[in-house]
Amino acid sequence: MTSKTENSKKLRAFFNKEYNTLKIYVGSKIKNNVNREAEDIIQEVALKLFSRADRYSPINNVAGFVYHSIKNKIIDVRRANKQTYNSEDKNEAKLNELAELLHYTSDNSYSELIKDELKKTILSLKPDYRDIIIAIDFEGYTYKEISKETGISQGTLMSRRHRAISLLHKKLEKINRLN
Repeated sequence: MTSKTENSKKLRAFFNKEYNTLKIYVGSKIKNNVNREAEDIIQEVALKLFSRADRYSPINNVAGFVYHSIKNKIIDVRRANKQTYNSEDKNEAKLNELAELLHYTSDNSYSELIKDELKKTILSLKPDYRDIIIAIDFEGYTYKEISKETGISQGTLMSRRHRAISLLHKKLEKINRLN
């Protein structure tokens, strides 16, 4: 009961405070690519999050939680519209999304140093970790699709991605402290 109340309060406070920022963020991700308004996407995500708030464990990083949910909704909308992207632009966008997941900043800007270090660090991960990051975050596969293809359980795949994200996060924190 407490987590339901707390999660709902946290989500409500975040959406009230950051709604305009969310509109700008979504607008920057879908501009001229999708025949949907940024507000429609935000409203759908908000409805989903609020309706399921009692199912989640306590949400500690509300911003990361909401932005990750919005990112997933944008991917779903893009898939539904079968958009095609220049692969270089697509990879750059995916790199920015991963940087957002690892290092949230209010202006959503990431230095070239951070992006370069992120690329290097991804490539230096052990193969199991690198492969899951590339498959999920860059190629858009789902855990279910990868599990079906490889025979590795979805839980194991999620755990590998979680560990990989943690390693990437630690590396970026170290770089930020040096700058």
